[in-house]
Amino acid sequence: MTAIGALMGFLLLSGAALGALPVRANAPMLSASPSYTVTLTAYNAVPEQTDGDPFTTASGAYSNPEVVAARSRDLARELPFGTIIEVAQAPDQHNNCGYDVVAPIIGYRVIADTMNARYTDRIDILFSTKSDYLMNDGRMKNAGTILGVCSGAAVRVVGYVDLSRPSRLPKTQIELAALVNGDASLALK
Repeated sequence: MTAIGALMGFLLLSGAALGALPVRANAPMLSASPSYTVTLTAYNAVPEQTDGDPFTTASGAYSNPEVVAARSRDLARELPFGTIIEVAQAPDQHNNCGYDVVAPIIGYRVIADTMNARYTDRIDILFSTKSDYLMNDGRMKNAGTILGVCSGAAVRVVGYVDLSRPSRLPKTQIELAALVNGDASLALK
């Protein structure tokens, strides 16, 4: 009985009993997905919130508000350009964080930009200047303003995309999700 249990354990751990696992196109499966606790903030591609060229990220990719995120410089080694992340745990809600409101438009994000050196342990989500929400008082607010500063967010690395050619940055959440989920037929058409 012990030999059968050991064999079953080996097969389950090695994946042999499950068949071959799918391989992700340009987003290799990670054996252990690292996770980081960060402060989650947001920005828009406007001169007041970026450098002199708000439409080009630090990686050279286009500032696409559907898929781009920036990381603080202290996280450069852990989250190099091209790292695909997801917010794996909602931030602490004790700081009036608006994560629950804007979570549907965050999705997966590619680290393609860098934040100002004064910030540490942060992920900055790029939102469109047109991603506005109608508030109860009748005013419109941008998603970045609604998100605010959210401490205690957990982001998880779910893959990578090669940004040595910035044009390879996925253009939509559908393309990015296809990379993460291994559906190469939908990815980067």
